[in-house]
Amino acid sequence: MGASSQETHLHNLKQLTFGGQNAEAYFSFDGSKLIFQSTRAPYRCDQIFSMNVDGTDVKLLSTGKGRTTCGFFFPDSKHYIYASTHLASAACPPAPDRSQGYVWPIYPTYEIFSADKLTRLTTNRVYDAEGTISPDGKKIVFTSMRSGDLDIYTMNTDGSGAKRLTFDKGYDGGPFFSWDGKTIVYRAYHPKTKEELQDYQSLLTQNLLKPTKAEIFMMSADGSHKRQVTNNGAANWAPFLLPNNRQIIFSSNLHDPERKSFSLYLTNVDGTGLERISYAARFDSFPMLSRDGKKLVFASTRNGKEPREFNIFLGDWVP
Repeated sequence: MGASSQETHLHNLKQLTFGGQNAEAYFSFDGSKLIFQSTRAPYRCDQIFSMNVDGTDVKLLSTGKGRTTCGFFFPDSKHYIYASTHLASAACPPAPDRSQGYVWPIYPTYEIFSADKLTRLTTNRVYDAEGTISPDGKKIVFTSMRSGDLDIYTMNTDGSGAKRLTFDKGYDGGPFFSWDGKTIVYRAYHPKTKEELQDYQSLLTQNLLKPTKAEIFMMSADGSHKRQVTNNGAANWAPFLLPNNRQIIFSSNLHDPERKSFSLYLTNVDGTGLERISYAARFDSFPMLSRDGKKLVFASTRNGKEPREFNIFLGDWVP
């Protein structure tokens, strides 16, 4: 299954991985490589890999221990960052207790590392993850629990100079710099009612997050000029600014009354012009446009042979 006839922005769609759970594939600055996370044999939980954009030359980049997430290349397309729990244990951390519904684990053992010479960048006994790098290679933007809440920070690429950018109660995360480095786009859930706030805080004390609602936000790279882009009450995730800086591509379940399936959407930065991009899968997410705006990479369940199989797809982007 490639692109459906409704997916007019996607041409020449190619599947790059086959089997397992593969997600969060992000372009190198020069567009020649992808860094991604994958649960595949012999590993029992996510590790960080790289591959060429045609799917060849797959390499393990992380230690093979613990659980990892959120790999991202420096502009030299050789060095990279990721978050990992391997210092706490070589084993995978325990799966979250979902007796309270669908929740995400906020493992306090996640720390951010740079490599290819492994260097620890954060030293908190709290969640530090969801890191990406500015196009000039000088700043890392990431999510941390160091304030007691899930907020977005920037730091220098050696781990120094951490600066908190978000202050609203709730989850602020998944940040990406625009390709010109001037803007950060992210997702956020800010509880509105007393009950929502109590539920959020109760889960957070258990290192859990319920990702059933989130809206897309933007701010300047220094944290100023925050503005909300979407306001639909759904789960809007994985936003990325197109190179034109006028549109955001993201994943959402807003089309599904049961909120179980996710598709790709496009919106103008002022929230107008909402357009559904993908139709051919139960789950499409983690979209990223290459720096030249010609290629789109994303994770999808299309062609999956197992219930929880996710693969990486690459296609030509047609504006």
